[in-house]
Amino acid sequence: MPEIEPGDRSLKDLQGLHLWHAPMSSCSQRVRIVLAETGKDYTSHLIDLAKDEHATPEYHAIHPNGLVPAFVDNGRLFIESVDIIQQIAGSASELSASASAELLAMADDAQADLKLATFEFLFRGVERSDKESFDAFQQKHRNEWLKQFRRDFASGFEKSRIDAVVTRTDKAFKRLDDLLSDGRRFLSGNTFGLADIAWMPNVHRFSLMGWPFERTPHLKAWFERFSERQSYKEALLDWQNEVLTGAFADYTSQRRSEGTDIRTFGSLGS
Repeated sequence: MPEIEPGDRSLKDLQGLHLWHAPMSSCSQRVRIVLAETGKDYTSHLIDLAKDEHATPEYHAIHPNGLVPAFVDNGRLFIESVDIIQQIAGSASELSASASAELLAMADDAQADLKLATFEFLFRGVERSDKESFDAFQQKHRNEWLKQFRRDFASGFEKSRIDAVVTRTDKAFKRLDDLLSDGRRFLSGNTFGLADIAWMPNVHRFSLMGWPFERTPHLKAWFERFSERQSYKEALLDWQNEVLTGAFADYTSQRRSEGTDIRTFGSLGS
């Protein structure tokens, strides 16, 4: 869905670029990266996911699915991150010239798996939602898929579901590694582009979970190269909550010592 009509009609009067985003949302990260790469100024509207600000009627009038990010470009509203980065880059830019439709679609399809893995292997160690907050989210949020996801998380994801997520992610990372094995520097060739931007937050997030990137040495080298870009620091690292990432590291170490970390599931554990 490249562009939608806003429920909040005042958005159509906005001038310039406006981004509703969350600091550690992977989809928000890819949008901030392309904004940093293009040097475009934008008005930031932070959404506190921990306080369920994405479940309010006001935010639903901006993003009908109650997700981040949402982006307005001179009154035009976009709500899917892959569409947003293409809109920001523009069809004539170097970032778009090398864009692979296949790799962008893969990155988009991977988001549901990334979300489940994040909640299981990172947020489970720090999430302390009380019953009142849980019930309020179930009552207020309009996205039935997201409400069911929260219920599943609270009751515990089935092992078979986690296994499937890990196996699909492993397959996707091997596909990226195969592409990079021909000596190219970037996913779509020798030019940095939107495919790299779309995948970088995912690789970064799985690195927080202790993903064994030694299985994909070309992808690991790509990650190291990308990590040196200023946009990675400005749009991703500088927005991280270091207390939270420290807690993630502790939880990852705990699960590894217990033999329940991400390496023990799906194709990684076989």
